[in-house]
Formats: sequence, structure tokens, C-alpha cells
Amino acid sequence: MSVLCKSPSGCLLDELPLLSKWYQHGGGLPTAPTSPSHQDARSPTEALYSFREDLFLILKPHISSQPPALTSAAPSDHEKSDMQCQGTSANIHSKAVRKKRKRSNALNQGELDALEYHKKIHNLILEGSKPLVQEALEKGFLQPLSGEEEENRKILPGGCSIGGRLAELCDMAKHMPLLNVNEHAVHVLDNGTWLPEETDLLSHITENNSEWPKIIHLLGEKYLIPPKSSFLLSDVTCMEPLLHYKRYNIIVIDPPWENKSVKRSKRYNYLSPLEMKQLPIPALAASDCLVITWVTNRQKHLHFVKEELYPHWSVKPLAEWHWVKITRSGEFIFPLDSAHKKPYEILVLGQVQKQDPSTSRKPEMNLPPIPEHKLIVSVPCTLHSHKPPLSEVLKEYVKPDVECLELFARSLQPGWSSWGNEVLKFQHMDYFIPRGTGN
Repeated sequence: MSVLCKSPSGCLLDELPLLSKWYQHGGGLPTAPTSPSHQDARSPTEALYSFREDLFLILKPHISSQPPALTSAAPSDHEKSDMQCQGTSANIHSKAVRKKRKRSNALNQGELDALEYHKKIHNLILEGSKPLVQEALEKGFLQPLSGEEEENRKILPGGCSIGGRLAELCDMAKHMPLLNVNEHAVHVLDNGTWLPEETDLLSHITENNSEWPKIIHLLGEKYLIPPKSSFLLSDVTCMEPLLHYKRYNIIVIDPPWENKSVKRSKRYNYLSPLEMKQLPIPALAASDCLVITWVTNRQKHLHFVKEELYPHWSVKPLAEWHWVKITRSGEFIFPLDSAHKKPYEILVLGQVQKQDPSTSRKPEMNLPPIPEHKLIVSVPCTLHSHKPPLSEVLKEYVKPDVECLELFARSLQPGWSSWGNEVLKFQHMDYFIPRGTGN
């Protein structure tokens, strides 16, 4: 069970057992009984796997806070002012500190907006997280630090270059001829493990319809595909196959937001506001579809989603949720009032406006309304931009067996379709440990 603790303010997740369940028979989804004859015909590649535990081994905060963040009272206005001036300078290289000192202490409008927003949600994050963490500590789901434990950080061989090669492969699609509607076939993984030509992969949905995970080979690398999942590896210029595939009841979007850090590092491409508006959400969404967008802590992005992007897609904003990131000892990974980084991220939930009022949620479904505020507390994965899956959290708000889609995905989920130019990035075999055939 990935939801370990619940409270009126939200829930505390343990992502690791959920991820590992995905790579067993059925992927954690309800499955039909398997006949003995089918078991005998099982491919030797259909083994059980678990996600690497060390990728969730965050024992200490990235930046220490005194006193511990989850037990401290809300800071006074004077303390907040000091935090804004001091930031985390003691933890940053001296060269960076000298650069900061040259800058005026005056906050720009974006920083002022972010500070105002933080003041509004400070107690929501602090007081809402506290009982969940305390319960998890009491039940042993979280463990207080003992002695001089240090975080074990391993660098995966080729981890960055793998994602880069996938993105380069997607660039090939821009030079391919456009497909006719009748050519949008779906590749179904059979007992073999080899995918078609790379160019074909870019122009077709690929499905693993089996009850078992499957290994595929691509660009000389191995990737693990969970049961009952599908994906399209492409960029925004080659989404056509997705439009002819399904209509979705849940769409989760993790956009590549533009910011100064991204521009400097050139780690990945970002989308402009105009390009985001052009995403074909209305064509992908079923009536009453729940749309969830991950937003950075820049208020400019939050306002854009709620006031421009969602209205452009005919999506009504419903709620703001927050993902709160903690260590395995229950501390915030960054001090709650840090001027450098915050220990939370924002999710904006909205719903596609129905053209036909008769398609509204029926009372007999007994589905609770989407709460305006909800906390999702968890230990984050150390992989860059890895977000927690939302399937377990959303269960109580949607009917069973809904069609789900993740856009700009870097991993796959059983029961979901996934799209992006790095959609297989975190499916690389380096991130998994074989556990046997399950016989």
C-alpha cells in the first residue's frame, strides 16, 4: 500500500513499494486469473523487478534547518525578513555568495509575489504535514536519524546521456513524412523483446497488453515496460498518433517550464506560453476530464495556468494541491522558509467543461468532490524531475477503470498512456533490480 497515512489535510505516500509492484505480475492492477497453460508459455524475459531503493535514500535535508522544520513555529515577520536577506548563503560556494552580495537586497516583483503566496500557505504546509509525519514515525514508516548516518548518493552510469539520446531520436521524427489516419497502427509487444525500426517507434503507439513486464531494446540500451501500459516517444511536433488513440478521463501534465536555470544549463528544451496553449488537450480529453498540471513555485507560472492556459482549453480550475518533500527521518528536504528553494511543489487541478450537461457526475457514483487543498507528503526520488505517481491519491475522486494519460512523462505506469521525448528515461534497466521469474 503506497498511502501509509491519511488525515483531513492529505496523505503520506511511500512511492517505492508502489513502483516495485508495477513490475510484478499484473502491475498492481486487477487481473483475471492466469491459466496454468499461460504460465507455462511465459517468456523468460517476464521476470519480476524492483525499483532501486537507494534512489529514495534521502536521510538528511539538503539544507539543514534549526530547529527542525516540522516542529518549529511559524517565523515572525522579523525572522522572515532575515531569512530573505541571509537565504542559504552559508551552504553555497563562496564565489556564488560574493556574486549575491553585489546584488541589491530589494526583491523584484516575482520574488515579492512568491513571498506573499508562501505566507498564505505556510501554515497549511507546516500544520498539515506535522500529524502525517508524526503518525508515520510512530508506526515505523519513517525513522529518526541515528548516529552519523550519511546519504548514499550513487551516480548511474550514462544516466544523463540516455535521456539525451532519446530526445535526439525524437528529432528524427521531424524529417519523417506525415502519416495518414489509416496508418496510425499500434505496436503490441509480443513474446519478442525487440522493437521495430526506431523511426517506426516514433510514429506509433507501443503497448504492453500483457500481465507481465517486458524488456525492450532501443539504441543499444534495455528498457523495462510495465504491464498494461502504452507510450508514444515523440516531441510536440509528432503527437498525431496520440490523437487517434483514445480519449482520457485524467490527464497529468508536467510541462518543461521556462526559467533562467534551464536557459543557462540547456538541460532540456522548454515550451513558451504560446506553445503550451497549442497542446491538444481538448482533443485528448473525454467529457468531464480531470486535468492536473505540475507548476513550479514561480507565481508567473501559477497565474498563467489558472488565468490563461486552463481557460484556453475550456478547463475550469478546481483546486491547488501541494507535494511536500521530506527526508526518511521526516524533515523537510529544504527549510520551509528557505529563500533558495521550497520543500513543496504545486499541482493545479481543473476539469474540462462539459458540452452536454447530461454527462455530469451522477449522484449514484458517490464520488467526493475534489478538495480545494490537499497535501501529498513523500520522500522524493533522487532522479531529477521525478514526480510521485498520482494514481493512488486520485482513486477516491474518480470512477474505476478510467483512461489516464501523462504528458511530458519520463516514466511509464500500468493502466496509463504516456507521452514525451524522454518517455522511457526512467525505464532504463539501470534503475531496476531483478528479483526472479516469480515461479
